[in-house]
Amino acid sequence: METRDHSGQHRRANSLDEKDYAHIPGWGVDLERENRPAYPMERTPPRLEGASTERPQDQPLNVQVFHSIERPGVTPLFGSSAPPSGLSGKLRGGAYKLSENDIRHWLMLQMADRVNVIEGLGQDLGQGRVPNIFAEMGIRAEWQHNKAGLVRKVVVASALAGLACYLLKRRNARLTR
Repeated sequence: METRDHSGQHRRANSLDEKDYAHIPGWGVDLERENRPAYPMERTPPRLEGASTERPQDQPLNVQVFHSIERPGVTPLFGSSAPPSGLSGKLRGGAYKLSENDIRHWLMLQMADRVNVIEGLGQDLGQGRVPNIFAEMGIRAEWQHNKAGLVRKVVVASALAGLACYLLKRRNARLTR
């Protein structure tokens, strides 16, 4: 069979004979099972003798479990130790009504995580426990391993808090005039 190359000259097409490509590593992996380079791939004896191929029973749904709208239902197994609750649960519910390729889905989930932290602090205070925020944030480890980063965080947080106080005082001064 003759074909033309990019310059328009005639050249003979290569045949797809197996011998022409035998030097290429991996060539022939899709041949018949008996001719495959890695045949037999199965272990003898098989690894799992007597294993059941039946689908396991689904985990019962006792709490609300979110799942992607791209998926028709929940997976057979899922985590249910912390079911959604409060404002963070409402945010998660709104997020899972959106597609996973929508940035709002992920931003709402991230916001729900932040709200959940604040809800947890409120629950601790409501039960009479004062949380050790500095220990939970890992301040001691941060000071030990990343002093410059910790100092930067403290300076930025202080500057933002100072700016917020200044703006609130300025606003209150305008309102009292």
